[in-house]
Amino acid sequence: MAAGGIVLRGNVKPRFAVVRLRREKAWVLPKGKLYPREHPRDAAKREVLEETGHDVSVHKFLGSVSYVVEGKLKIVQFWLMRATGAPVHELNDDVKAVKWLPLRQAIDTLTRPHEKVFLTHVGPIALRTVKKSGRLKSRPSAGNAGKRQSPRIAPVEHVIAFDYEKTRPNVVKALSNWIGRATQPAARKVG
Repeated sequence: MAAGGIVLRGNVKPRFAVVRLRREKAWVLPKGKLYPREHPRDAAKREVLEETGHDVSVHKFLGSVSYVVEGKLKIVQFWLMRATGAPVHELNDDVKAVKWLPLRQAIDTLTRPHEKVFLTHVGPIALRTVKKSGRLKSRPSAGNAGKRQSPRIAPVEHVIAFDYEKTRPNVVKALSNWIGRATQPAARKVG
């Protein structure tokens, strides 16, 4: 199981993060493996920080991608994220570069077909959500004039993309396990 982000930066013309892997020389969406007992949402935020260098706010779950690596099914869950400001962390050793690109250019830059398909579907959803949250944030109500309001994020559809040529027959079982984990709230330490 892995998790990552569809990460946008900027308000007027939002740009999408794509990262270049050092060994494979592939352009991919920022993502990575979960630590034992780590919630996928927390892992997604951690991986995005490690691979883009940016601290992010995590918003809605957007969907998942499924593909086979070395004969094993891999499922990656993605959340909509927003990056602000300058990088706060050095890039992970596995990452050579980060590009912030408009949606069409980001899709064209991605190396893996299943990620291209996924971003083609969730990219417009992410842009609509960001634009709507920007409009809501910039219009304070009369009763709250002068008070800072937290932005509302519009609900988004969930997208699941598969590499059908390589996905094994146990995909239904893997997806049911994934759905169970994705719908559980993140466990937080108290105290």
